Amino acid sequence: MDTRNFGATDINTSSVVFGGGFVGGILIDSDDDTRRQAIRMALDGGVNWVDTAPMYGQGKSEKALGWLLAEIDDDPIVSTKVNLDTTRLDDIAGQVEESLATSLELLGRQSVDVVHLHNRITLTTQGRDMAVERVIGPGGALEALEEMQRQELTRYIGITALGDTKCCTAVVNTGRVQSAQVYFNMINPSAARAPGHDFPGQDFSGLLQACRDHSVGTMGIRVFAAGILATDVRHGREIIITDDTDVSSEEARVQDAFRKLGMNTDGNTIHGTRAETALRYVLSEPMVDCAIVGLAKLDHLRQVLRAAEAGPLPVDAMATLG
Repeated sequence: MDTRNFGATDINTSSVVFGGGFVGGILIDSDDDTRRQAIRMALDGGVNWVDTAPMYGQGKSEKALGWLLAEIDDDPIVSTKVNLDTTRLDDIAGQVEESLATSLELLGRQSVDVVHLHNRITLTTQGRDMAVERVIGPGGALEALEEMQRQELTRYIGITALGDTKCCTAVVNTGRVQSAQVYFNMINPSAARAPGHDFPGQDFSGLLQACRDHSVGTMGIRVFAAGILATDVRHGREIIITDDTDVSSEEARVQDAFRKLGMNTDGNTIHGTRAETALRYVLSEPMVDCAIVGLAKLDHLRQVLRAAEAGPLPVDAMATLG
């Protein structure tokens, strides 16, 4: 598997990152032997980064990763997140410190490589949405995360760039974050496009360019669109995290994309399975440093490793998709 520079950091990331999230769920829902096999297979296949968060299984993902990594000699890059309770923003620093301390205890580590703010970033604060000024302003989330850097509890800090695109871009433009998790997949590649494209769904135009301009490392998220790109079988965890879309409209866009590429009778394309094709699409975008993949089964991981070995889609295939 190829490796890539991650923004201006000293991280050399594998093109694929093992995702410990809820949608895939392999670290949360699988038996211990399957978890062991998944981590071992990923590391042996060249994956050198595992991404998790306190919200993934309410700590189950971090706890599983903690004992899994304790059993092996490998020392992969590890990232986690902080999700702030927006009803208690009078003590952002305390929340960040408490959350990271809990994560480190579960992970069995003294520090992690990257901590991302997990809240959606918007104009106003409501629910999990956090107003951009409470992120970048005095006493905000970035100040609290920077303090964690000073204490050497994390090497780098970043954001999950969801919510309002302009607000997320404003955070990137501060030059204070080193990582951004950016929504990017075959049916919504808008983050890599300039304004004026005709892709449906939430418009993330210019976000990846802003990251490039500020040397921010980029992690592509939802590369399988919560599994909708990978299969027609619904698993009940297809949680939509972007605006201006729903499951049925994304299913229609998926079918259109694969028709353009020419789907075989077995449901695959000449570029691999649906999942392999979708991942190879993301690996084709030079402004995405790595792709986080969610997994439910070991076979999903096998497909991921095959796609990473095959590399980016051919130029003519990318042109067909527009």
